[in-house]
Amino acid sequence: MTFAKYQKLIARRPLLANMLQTGFLFGTGDFLAQRLFPDDGHHDKQRYDWERSLRAIVYGGIIFAPLGHNWYIFLSKINVGRSKVANTIARVGVDQLVFAPFIGIPMYYTVMTMFEMKPLASIKEKIRKNWWPTLRNNWLVWPAFQMVNFYLVPLQYRLLVVNLLSIGWNTYLSFVLNQKGHHIVVGDNEQLVLAEDASV
Repeated sequence: MTFAKYQKLIARRPLLANMLQTGFLFGTGDFLAQRLFPDDGHHDKQRYDWERSLRAIVYGGIIFAPLGHNWYIFLSKINVGRSKVANTIARVGVDQLVFAPFIGIPMYYTVMTMFEMKPLASIKEKIRKNWWPTLRNNWLVWPAFQMVNFYLVPLQYRLLVVNLLSIGWNTYLSFVLNQKGHHIVVGDNEQLVLAEDASV
């Protein structure tokens, strides 16, 4: 698709355009995670997990994109005064202090773990183990980037710009989500036991 065609699509069907691009780029992030950080450490021997990538595409396109689309519309309406700089700072503050810690990060680990048909205990453990490290790394990357994005980029292109940087971020999220190690699983007797070397 040429950029001219993309501009027409984003003008006529902005939500559809955002769903298509976000699904594709979440899938790209998972592809890179599988290729760059294979579970067994052997790039040439690991079987590619197409179902895992499909889950990333579905999450990005159907779950995250509509939410992100409407979230950026909401943020664009935050005005604390006539200063563009002040409005940008306020929007980044809400994005990073509300969306990232309480919506975006918990939702990712919850939905992606549900897609794997894992029990509630696995979801809780995944969030408990990964919420703070992910949020901390989020704050190292996104606030400065979003300042530039909100200040310079027109509203209709902000999610696209975010998604381009998110190729790297989604690679990181997919890697963290699929790390192997100690975690909680539910046995046949419904008791919680510790398991090793199985993805949460």
